[in-house]
Amino acid sequence: MRTIDKRIEAKLAAALIKRAPTLTLAFDDRCKSRLAATLDNGEEIALVLPRGTVLRDGDMLVADDGGLVRVIAAPQDVLVVHAHDPITLTRAAYHLGNRHTPVEVAAGQLKLEADPVLEDMLRRLGAHVDHATAPFQPETGAYGGGHKHGHDETFVEDYALAQKVFDEHHGHSHDHDHGHDHGAGHDHGDHSQCTHGHADHGAHDHEGHDHDHNHDHGHARR
Repeated sequence: MRTIDKRIEAKLAAALIKRAPTLTLAFDDRCKSRLAATLDNGEEIALVLPRGTVLRDGDMLVADDGGLVRVIAAPQDVLVVHAHDPITLTRAAYHLGNRHTPVEVAAGQLKLEADPVLEDMLRRLGAHVDHATAPFQPETGAYGGGHKHGHDETFVEDYALAQKVFDEHHGHSHDHDHGHDHGAGHDHGDHSQCTHGHADHGAHDHEGHDHDHNHDHGHARR
């Protein structure tokens, strides 16, 4: 069995891309750094990529024998969200982001994996929601390469980088001591997956977390 362990960033010749066998994966599987998969030609392979890698449609991978493989985003059940005004669509995006939901953003619409709870929330917000079968390619993290949940180990790295950017723009030095009380309801087993179960969406609200944020901003009390 061949092992695929690298993603090629350099631009390749069109002929090489066309001849490469393809690997069609849904979004959930494109988030996994360790995966046993089958190429579209029937060959079984082992996907072993750096932690945090999120594959996108058209990505070119290289196997341990030097062979190339092209990634295809598989069509899957999605919700396509529109609204009669920009404010409603912005509110929908805000509430989805507040639940750490992967979202694909396009002009005048949002796309997310089909979920009845989120669909109901979006309709209550006044958005129009349609069901579709289409490839799903959500936004990646603003400071990193892939989606990172606030409870992942890698969140600390993203937070530190975000804080550094903020400090560079505002000239402040912040000493943030973040003690997170996660409780027993969070599974920290496999963080290689980008998607999250939506059985209990309330657990993803920021209001639902007990975060001990001690912010020492150096400002004297008046």
